[in-house]
Amino acid sequence: MNNHIQEPGLHDQSSGKMPDYGMAATRADVLSQVLTLIRLRGELVYSAQLRAPWSIAFPKGAAHFYFVETGTMWVKTLGAEPLAVSQGDMLLLPHGTGHMICDDPITPPAEIGDLIGEHFDRDKSVLDYGDDGTPTRLVGGLFHFEGGSLAAIMAALPLVVHIPSENGKTPDWLHALTHFLVKESHEVEPGSSLMISRLIDLLVIRTLRTWAASQTHPGGWIGALGDERIGRALSAIHAAPYHPWTVKGLASLSAMSRSIFAERFTARVGEAPLHYVKRLKLTLAADMLASGGVRVTQAAERIGYASDAAFSRAFKAQFGYAPSEASQRQDGS
Repeated sequence: MNNHIQEPGLHDQSSGKMPDYGMAATRADVLSQVLTLIRLRGELVYSAQLRAPWSIAFPKGAAHFYFVETGTMWVKTLGAEPLAVSQGDMLLLPHGTGHMICDDPITPPAEIGDLIGEHFDRDKSVLDYGDDGTPTRLVGGLFHFEGGSLAAIMAALPLVVHIPSENGKTPDWLHALTHFLVKESHEVEPGSSLMISRLIDLLVIRTLRTWAASQTHPGGWIGALGDERIGRALSAIHAAPYHPWTVKGLASLSAMSRSIFAERFTARVGEAPLHYVKRLKLTLAADMLASGGVRVTQAAERIGYASDAAFSRAFKAQFGYAPSEASQRQDGS
């Protein structure tokens, strides 16, 4: 059985010699590689001083994060049960779906757009809203994952990533990052926008890493981060995505038999090894084409397709549109 990806017109680009990932694979960081590929971009941070009763609805768009400094709140998202959040908890809502934060799920919401003018101090980046009931103070922010073609990879993340506090105690990393985020937003100086963006990057990445490490059976590539052997194979794939990977070669890197590796990879990641490789290559091609600097033929050759027709069929099967439309899709996203 030939274990190379068997797409019509797909061919090897190299001699087929296995790269030396004996040590590099154990050092590679799949989470960083994926987040680099999708270009995480932090946008805004603010403090919120809220007093019950209060409820705020946010529209679909940017991803959000919340760190509850004091008090409690609820988070409601379409497709998920309301989630109670306590002091010291950290939340990510990575998919940019509409959501609501509130003191109680039954409190009628106000749209965030209607509150900005009267309740948001733009100079200090402080949202002050509510009545005279129990107070809640939080740090919130917005960010984007810019690689729209990577929706399938980001699908491994749940609607809400929740990092509970340790009996109300804030981890040192979370306290430090939120402290500097608030400081930069309150004391605007040259370079503050860039600092805020970079700090949000760090906050999101560290939160995802902490969440992934805490999951017993997470799905997708995140699930494999906690599996040393499968993680080694994923690291190698992401470090050299254009290599003509085979199941046998990946199994060897993972120090497993081919059959056991294939079964374990599929169970942990949610798809067969070479399907994952194929999807990653097509995703990289979509990213190249969206940038506008690469022609369809060049993208096809780069990821190993011998003909534009074969590449176009595989591309459209994965994304639902032709490679020639990729740049327009990016512009319209």
